[in-house]
Amino acid sequence: MRILIVTDAWRPQVNGVVRTLEKLGETLQARGVDVTFLTPEGYPSVALPSYPEIRLAVASARQIARRIADAAPDCIHIATEGPLGLLARRACLAEGRSFTTSYHTRFPEFLRARTPVPESWGYACMRRFHNAGCGTLVATPSLAAELAAKGFTHLRPWTRGVDTVLFDPRKRVDLGLPSPIFLSFGRVAVEKNLPAFLDLALPGSKVVVGDGPDLARLKARYPAVHFLGLRTGEELAALYAASDVFVFPSRSDTFGNVLLEALASGCPIAAYPVTGPRDIVGETRCGVLSEDLREAALGALAVPREHARARALAYSWAECAAQFLAHLWPHPDQAAA
Repeated sequence: MRILIVTDAWRPQVNGVVRTLEKLGETLQARGVDVTFLTPEGYPSVALPSYPEIRLAVASARQIARRIADAAPDCIHIATEGPLGLLARRACLAEGRSFTTSYHTRFPEFLRARTPVPESWGYACMRRFHNAGCGTLVATPSLAAELAAKGFTHLRPWTRGVDTVLFDPRKRVDLGLPSPIFLSFGRVAVEKNLPAFLDLALPGSKVVVGDGPDLARLKARYPAVHFLGLRTGEELAALYAASDVFVFPSRSDTFGNVLLEALASGCPIAAYPVTGPRDIVGETRCGVLSEDLREAALGALAVPREHARARALAYSWAECAAQFLAHLWPHPDQAAA
């Protein structure tokens, strides 16, 4: 089987979408699936307004149609709603090709946080984009219910995985900071709602890992917080394992891969009861959810680290890949055959 995955989110970006697609590709290829990625690599690009770290590919409809034809895929999956995703969708519809999509990012909320564009307009565009496909893959039941209520159709479950070898409680180190240590990791940007964590009156130390457009401003505003910048690999794994609670202040993430990485490292979760945390933590006793984030953070200190690790072990990249394959639709020619 040959699969083409179209994504506007790609290296050097470091985020949940890129990590998910990279690991998905590795897992599928290990199963003998031929996976090709159509990414911004090889195209000129422009910076996303208000977010220069993200580059948008500049390509023509003819170029993307040719790339799809050259790949000769059995199945096409469009992972993002950016320029490449829009052009790939256009080519598929023009040629009568089936395709699936996935819903990773709440772009309507993203736009509203930066511009006066109403969420209803954003969701109208997103609904039109996704409903043209044969299925939209979503990470959690609560997200599926939310999107269904907004008129999205053909929603399909697609879980996530976590590397439980890289992220391991045994990698705990001494950071040399007053304990307890409350950690947050992700893009340092307005949509992540970091001040909700940074404003909390908590004992010990607050640590923020990640980069983004708000980093300089938040570092100046919160001089007592330890901003460590972007960390990856073993260094990131050690930071997770060294922390006592992972605080996730976002209200807009559709899942939150970082939650699984923290749990795999034995670090309990403190978060709002919203999509993502509600599905991952739920009633599993691997963290505390509350509209009072301080209450959740302090309560999570009492969560046994083994409960956190056990919850992460329920998520595997093998299951993620299996669900992805199960929801792909073949090319119409093959469906007819």
